[in-house]
Amino acid sequence: MTEDTLQIAVRESVPGVAVIDIHGDITPAVEEQLMQAYRDCEHARAILLNFESLDYLNSGGIGLLVTLLVRAQRHQQQLHAYGLSDHYRQIFELTRLDDAIAIHDDEIGALSAAGGDRHG
Repeated sequence: MTEDTLQIAVRESVPGVAVIDIHGDITPAVEEQLMQAYRDCEHARAILLNFESLDYLNSGGIGLLVTLLVRAQRHQQQLHAYGLSDHYRQIFELTRLDDAIAIHDDEIGALSAAGGDRHG
């Protein structure tokens, strides 16, 4: 299997808040990429998942997000998501992921909720 279906970039938006930019598909084939991105964020108190460029998410991908959520909870990190299409928002609601991962419309809203407002 190739990992060409997903590109991930990790960046620090503001001190203590990391963003994982997701471009492509989240399926079981990309587990190592996603978990490495999480390890790159272990220092952050909050992690924002940017789904603006998400192309596809299957049930195995949902499982990976649950794994990521469990790891974040173990480290007492907040997990936020933004940029989900209406279809994927509905999936988050149906699977109740939205109970554990706060959903926002955009990065500014997610940053504000994570306590990392940009000033200036």
